[in-house]
Amino acid sequence: MDNQPEQTRPQDEKKARKKPSLLLITVILGTIGLVAQLLWVNWPKAAPESEKLSPGLQSVIERLPGNSDALIYAGLKDIKASSFWKEVIPDSLKTMEWLQSDPAFRQIIEETGFEPARNLDTLLVAFQQQNTKRQKYLGILRGTFNDNLPKSYLDEKSIETREYGGKTCYAFSDTLWICHSDEREVLLSNSPQLLRGFLEPANNFLARDSTTVSLIDKAMYKSHFWFTLSSTHWTLGALQSLTSGNKDVKTLGNLNRIQQLALSLKFEDGIKGYTEWIYRNRTSAYFASTFLWAAIKLSSTSGTRTTKPAKALLKELDVMQNLESVIIKTDLPVEFFLKEEKEPR
Repeated sequence: MDNQPEQTRPQDEKKARKKPSLLLITVILGTIGLVAQLLWVNWPKAAPESEKLSPGLQSVIERLPGNSDALIYAGLKDIKASSFWKEVIPDSLKTMEWLQSDPAFRQIIEETGFEPARNLDTLLVAFQQQNTKRQKYLGILRGTFNDNLPKSYLDEKSIETREYGGKTCYAFSDTLWICHSDEREVLLSNSPQLLRGFLEPANNFLARDSTTVSLIDKAMYKSHFWFTLSSTHWTLGALQSLTSGNKDVKTLGNLNRIQQLALSLKFEDGIKGYTEWIYRNRTSAYFASTFLWAAIKLSSTSGTRTTKPAKALLKELDVMQNLESVIIKTDLPVEFFLKEEKEPR
């Protein structure tokens, strides 16, 4: 009797057609996601080339003494020539009283007619931490002063004088020293040591403070406004101030792990902004960018407590992670601000 082929049982057919388990699919997708995340975290993203420092500004920065905890620059002459300044900035801000927080300097302005809002072309301020509560600063003001700070006035009103680098520096209080270093440059400081370091430079700041130099390079726009924060204390304080008006953003982004920060703005037919936050490692930067992106998206949706102008601004922010950095950039035309002005509140 011939052998009959063994018939396949229905149960075996079901086993042969059995699909991969849900657990296996989850493991495969999770592995793919993990690999993609690792690649993204460690993959350098292309960044636009930043503007170069002007030769004049570079020569000023080269003379800065010590290391900088914070460095702030404002190219006021170039900003005032922009369409944004002319069309958007209200007159109240154009004529506001700048640099008048110090009572002694405010008295000097009243008595001499020196007007920072009108006379300044550029302003550079360097900060150094003296202790937990006090910062030493050096301000370099360049512009057309029209003899508003004559030597005769400085000699008469000052309480002490010192000579540094062939220049006379005048003390008007324990926290205000002034040096009219040339016809287009005035130095302000609360530390005579910083004045001496600037007027008698021992070496090149750009060759000495590598951290600040790296941050200056990350400041995309050099001609209008930029600042660098090399100190963690300064960086945390600045970010907490920037996010204080939005609780959703303030509670995210691993703020306590930020090390340094650079921000720059360019005012032309609107505002271009670029800021880079440097973290301890790539993983921290990745999670910070993810949380920050999610917080911005959440805050800009309808139904949240965020104000309408803030929502419109948040929608124009681009966030990405690049190795140890979180990069945020925006490009807002003049019409964005004019539209906000015309819309009813």
